[in-house]
Amino acid sequence: MPPTLASLVHHSALKLTVRAGADHLDVPVRWAHPSELADPVPYMEGGELLLITALKLDAEDPEAMRRYVRRLVGAGVVGLGFAVGLHYEEIPEALVDAAEGEGLPLLEVPRRTPFLAISKAVSAAIAADQYRAVTAGFAAQRELTRKALNDGPEGLVAALAGQVDGWAALYDASGAVVAVAPEWAERRAGRLTAEVERLRDRPAPASAVVGGEDRVELHSLGTGRRARAALAVGTAAAPGTAERYAVHSAIALLTLTTERSRPLHAAEQRLGAAVLRMLLAGESDHARAVAGDLYGELLDAPFRLILAESGSASAARARVEGEAAAGTGGVVTAAEGGRANPTPAAALAVVDPNADPLGQLAEVVEAAAARAGEAVLVVPDGERLVVLAVDGGAAVAACGEFAVAVEASRAAVRDSAGGGPAPAPVEEEELVVGLSAPAGPVAAGAAFKQAEQALSVARRRGRCLVEHEELAAGSVLPLLADDAVRAFADGMLRALREHDATGRGDLVASLRAWLSRHGQWDAAAADLGVHRHTLRYRMRRVEEILGRSLDDPDVRMELWLALKATAAAGE
Repeated sequence: MPPTLASLVHHSALKLTVRAGADHLDVPVRWAHPSELADPVPYMEGGELLLITALKLDAEDPEAMRRYVRRLVGAGVVGLGFAVGLHYEEIPEALVDAAEGEGLPLLEVPRRTPFLAISKAVSAAIAADQYRAVTAGFAAQRELTRKALNDGPEGLVAALAGQVDGWAALYDASGAVVAVAPEWAERRAGRLTAEVERLRDRPAPASAVVGGEDRVELHSLGTGRRARAALAVGTAAAPGTAERYAVHSAIALLTLTTERSRPLHAAEQRLGAAVLRMLLAGESDHARAVAGDLYGELLDAPFRLILAESGSASAARARVEGEAAAGTGGVVTAAEGGRANPTPAAALAVVDPNADPLGQLAEVVEAAAARAGEAVLVVPDGERLVVLAVDGGAAVAACGEFAVAVEASRAAVRDSAGGGPAPAPVEEEELVVGLSAPAGPVAAGAAFKQAEQALSVARRRGRCLVEHEELAAGSVLPLLADDAVRAFADGMLRALREHDATGRGDLVASLRAWLSRHGQWDAAAADLGVHRHTLRYRMRRVEEILGRSLDDPDVRMELWLALKATAAAGE
């Protein structure tokens, strides 16, 4: 502890006597300063023991002494040392009464004790206190380093809480609590998520102090533009020098751990890419051998394959698919969308619109998996991201939650622009995600195909995420809401519409009724209000105009889809 007035009074060589303010001797002394100015306040910083001989003071004037003492207390002076035997043989009662009235400790300094001796005593005590703090800080640094090496970040956080006599918590990049000590502080740490998120958005290193049940310091961890983690330290009061050393040591160690994990993370990604490449090539046994302890657990249980794509790549891919479909007259279905000959393994809260969406998604799923103790395989692939995650696990759930947040962000943008709730084409900064059905290592190739199909559908529907299971359980009709499909439908039905426009019959309506009744003449004719012979004549005219036979099931299917596509477009 720093020196106090009490420690100076008990200093045997100084022979100081307390004449007033005996109840306030436990205050720390920052310095001992002699001054004979009538008003030394402009030169005080607070925490000083002021030493005087009253050379320029009317120390026997009660009113003058009250004003003098009141100004000293207001300036933060913690004590007044009065040298007797020089101008006054004893301290005047006016000064004693004024000091007692303001609660200012007044010390009588005997003639044989020079002010320099008091200054030296204060200086030596401050130096000794600083030395103790530095020594304690080094000891804390050694302890924290040992804990970090032996027990990881959790052990370091627990040791730090003990060093500061408070609590400490470590947060990941998403603002979730990774480690906290002691256990009773878990709820307090959880309430700071919003503050941690605000700190994360500031360039690292950044810090903030939060009030509440206790004093909490928040520190960002990392050296990049965005913080990779955050540390919270809660104490009853501001940390002292030794505690400050411990906090700074913890920040340095956690930052070092975070930064050193980058090359390790890159190596893990390369290993993960190799495992994924083997799985997609049908070499599940080799993939399991390479995965080892890092990804082996993931391959022992059903997993989901997540395929994510940035908006710029997705929009370009949609344009290519649309042009291809329009050029061939074919219908691009979900199963046909996506890249030909994909090579994904050759190289994959609140949403930040300024950050890379693929990077955000990778952070979200990795953080969720780390908190849950799950294995997760994340492989970047240019403007794509490939993820293998445990089916029903935290990473898959986090992916879904992130997609919901993205959808909400898109809706907010549309609403602010006065747009309606209808899905919009993907924008360059947006994210599109396809999620496969549960699969095992042997079916990894099929799972990737499913994810590609779901991704293609998400792209066409203007959605952030589509699960392959939705395609199996849903309808194909929403897939017809595509420009290429409508162009195909218009081309197929154009000749019939032109015929109907001349007033020589209603072939399009007749075709729709006949197909909806599965070729049943009487039922379809009744729906149209015509004789069945009239309907038979119209169907022959349809065949003649199109040059195709309605006995061909493929022709009937294409005509029905064309009719549904134009109906979906409101034509």
